[in-house]
Amino acid sequence: MNAARVTIQTGDFDVSAEIVALRAGDGGVGAVASFIGTVRDRNEGGGAGVVQRMELEHYPGMTERAIEAMIDEAQARFDIRAARVIHRVGPLEIGEQIVLVVVSSAHRGQAFQACEFIMDYLKTDAPFWKKEHTAEGAHWVDARVSDDAAARRWGLKASNA
Repeated sequence: MNAARVTIQTGDFDVSAEIVALRAGDGGVGAVASFIGTVRDRNEGGGAGVVQRMELEHYPGMTERAIEAMIDEAQARFDIRAARVIHRVGPLEIGEQIVLVVVSSAHRGQAFQACEFIMDYLKTDAPFWKKEHTAEGAHWVDARVSDDAAARRWGLKASNA
């Protein structure tokens, strides 16, 4: 298993290199599922105007522990071999990568489910704060009801609710 399961960083990440590292030395991997989140120019709801850039803040130490717990929970629920989460913080421009979730398993179904589970968990339980910058000014973004609903389908109670 990849030693570094969680990384919080300001710089970009190389998806290919992360997948190679996750699979390295594990002949039992039959599937790898990944999710890459990027900065888009509009927030759902659209009332705040076109997003020009965003900033992400986190609580160092607490954030990594929370994501480690998410991966532990995914391993308890699904038959996965390894998981990796990279989440960026700091200022981000439109189109930049924000988050990477990669999961390996013997079979695709478990890899897909675990990847989606971790991402849903990240959106509701990871201690990150997002500020969007628009022509009208900057504002902090509240959690979305749709993210809470996604977490509930896994039986999770969102801590941001």
